[in-house]
Amino acid sequence: MMNPKDPSDMYSMIKGYPEQFAKGLALAKDIQIPTDINEVIIVGIGGSALAPDLVYAFFKPSIQVPFSVHRSYDLPKFVSSKTLVIGISFSGNTEETLSAIETAHQQGARIITIASGGKLAELARVNSWPLALLIKESQNFQPRMSSGYVIAVLTQLLINARILPESAKDALLSTAEFLKGQPLEEMGSRIAHELIGRTPLIYASDNYWPVARIAKIKINENSKVPCFWNVLPEMNHNEMVGFTNLQQGAYFALMLRDKNDHPKINQRIEILAQVLKGRGVASKIVDMVGKTYPEKALSTLMLMDWVSYFLALSLGIDPTPVDMVEEFKAAMVK
Repeated sequence: MMNPKDPSDMYSMIKGYPEQFAKGLALAKDIQIPTDINEVIIVGIGGSALAPDLVYAFFKPSIQVPFSVHRSYDLPKFVSSKTLVIGISFSGNTEETLSAIETAHQQGARIITIASGGKLAELARVNSWPLALLIKESQNFQPRMSSGYVIAVLTQLLINARILPESAKDALLSTAEFLKGQPLEEMGSRIAHELIGRTPLIYASDNYWPVARIAKIKINENSKVPCFWNVLPEMNHNEMVGFTNLQQGAYFALMLRDKNDHPKINQRIEILAQVLKGRGVASKIVDMVGKTYPEKALSTLMLMDWVSYFLALSLGIDPTPVDMVEEFKAAMVK
């Protein structure tokens, strides 16, 4: 039975997340890509651009060409016919992405598009650009909930371009099976209860910076509360000092720990928890589960989906809509 506080049924979106990977791989399986490129630029912003940093982190040793994510208008001047530009906009109407794709077209780049429709899909058809048409599971399906599709589509595109080996696909499929067996929902509910009335802080090692960043975004958009992130060891040299004189507000630090990370990083996490406690900041160390980087990263992010979901319900908030974003976009149009 659907929760009345969750009329768009985000519960089912999170529950079904592991199923996105096989479907996403299939969406891009037959897209032909030139194999003579010397650089990849992913163009996207917001929820549509959560996946590229993860794909790079998953398969970094295999990616032997420059790989970057562009989250703004236009593009650098050096983009040329040897550059593969992959434009991602779930709605297909994101103005920053459309601007960058137009620049890529003017500069002669190879272009591939990923969208569920909109202007980007229309441009792809008019210009005969390859298009991976994303699945919009429901009317209120949000871009930030589509990262499994986009991770899989990007992975398959890079395989097609011979930038990644076929084994990258197998790694995603095995990770999806791993996610199905993890008790993340119950754990997420418990953590959410601890966050009520507090501003979450997400900390992780530099190795997991995309995970910390995306976890922060999920709490912002699903729970509609402020949340901040940083990485160790950098924050031990600056941000930590800010807790010397706490202003109004209560904070709660969630520290995402990979027990196989550098021993000094994990020592820092343990000591940081004690230092923050001495300054009146509560914290919780969340140990990542899994054997591989994709398993650890995606299970942690699925956990944070549940945390942000249950925190929203505890606050009486519908986790799906992002009214402030839509209001801002309308104001930009005016």
